[in-house]
Amino acid sequence: MSSLAVPAAPLTGPAVLPADPGVRAEPPVAAVPDPSTGAPRTELRGRIGTGFSPVPHRYHLYLGPDCPRSLRVAAALAALGLEASVGATVLPADPGHRAGAHTAGAHTALRLAYEATGHHFDGTLTVPALVDTWSGRVVSNHTPGILDDLRFLGTHPAFRTAP
Repeated sequence: MSSLAVPAAPLTGPAVLPADPGVRAEPPVAAVPDPSTGAPRTELRGRIGTGFSPVPHRYHLYLGPDCPRSLRVAAALAALGLEASVGATVLPADPGHRAGAHTAGAHTALRLAYEATGHHFDGTLTVPALVDTWSGRVVSNHTPGILDDLRFLGTHPAFRTAP
C-alpha cells in the first residue's frame, strides 16, 4: 500500500486553494535575520485559506511609507482591485512625527494585533502586516505570503466586483 507524499516546499506563483487546505500551510512563526540590522526578527506566516476564511472586509493591511515590501503589497492590492475589500493603513516611519489620534490609534491597533498573536509579544512591529480584524491577530508579516494571499483573494468569487 503506497501513500501520497505532500511536498514540503512552499508554493510559488499565484496561490490556489487546493482541496486539502493543509497543503497551503507554512510554519506559523519563523525567526529570520532582519536585512537592515541583522538581528533576528519574528516572521508570522499564517495564510488565508488555512484557519483564516476568505471573506471581504475581514482583513486589514498595515504598511510603511518608505518600505519597498510595503510598496509591493500596496501595488498588488491596487492591481488586483482589492482596495474596496481589504483595508490598508500607511503608518508613518516615526510614530511621534505627526502625533495625532489617527496615527497613535493605528500604531496602537498594530501593537494590539501583534500582542493578540503572541502572548506578551515584545518584539518589533514590522510592516507589511496582514491583520484579521475578526480575531484581532496578525495573520502574516511575511511579504511573499501576503502577496500570494492577495492573489488568492483576487481570484476568489466573493472578492470579484460586478461589472
